[in-house]
Amino acid sequence: MAEPVEIDRAAVRRARHGAPLPLLVLLHGYGSDERDLFSLVPFLPEGVAVASLPAPHDAPWPMPGRSWYPIDELERRDPASVTAAADAVLRWLDEEAGGAPSIALLGFSQGASVALQVARQDPDRIAAVVNLSGYAAPGELPGDAALRERRTPVFWGRGTRDDVIPPALVDHTAQWLPDHSDLTGRVYPGLTHSVSEDELADVRRFLDGWLAEVQASSPREPAEG
Repeated sequence: MAEPVEIDRAAVRRARHGAPLPLLVLLHGYGSDERDLFSLVPFLPEGVAVASLPAPHDAPWPMPGRSWYPIDELERRDPASVTAAADAVLRWLDEEAGGAPSIALLGFSQGASVALQVARQDPDRIAAVVNLSGYAAPGELPGDAALRERRTPVFWGRGTRDDVIPPALVDHTAQWLPDHSDLTGRVYPGLTHSVSEDELADVRRFLDGWLAEVQASSPREPAEG
């Protein structure tokens, strides 16, 4: 079992904080930090509050930035350490996201894997997940059966020239996600381990769909008169 880790709450970057809006939580990739995905805010729907979280670990020298969990080797990624990072995100949500009417997660690479793990740990809390160049951690979790029933909307985008995520994990994810989610999958020709304008446009459409569902399920105020 991996040791518990925590999110540095003082380092979290926010947009439109304080309003009772749906919350989109951003989880950056390996070797980056909370400032990276926060730069996507202009491309995201305006009707959401945004929180960009820092990963709990320093990336090992000489890599800059931070890490959600250790990567000893490309082919060896401990699912328990992914779960420990997901639990840290859930504890942050316990303290910081109480007023949000709906919560979605957007992660890149390592952060995408953690985002999926959060949804697996607490399927009822997470309304949608955007998985950019990430993967689903192997192994079964207690929430997987509920996730299979709930079929949470998941966007999974990856590039044909992405050689960072091991093929075995890509294959596992390609089998796992359709069985555990309402999957929107996109493969971008020529894209490396990165995000393109076409992918951002697809992400925007996916998040617009999430917001439309939130608005459709919100209680309507009675008409005056």
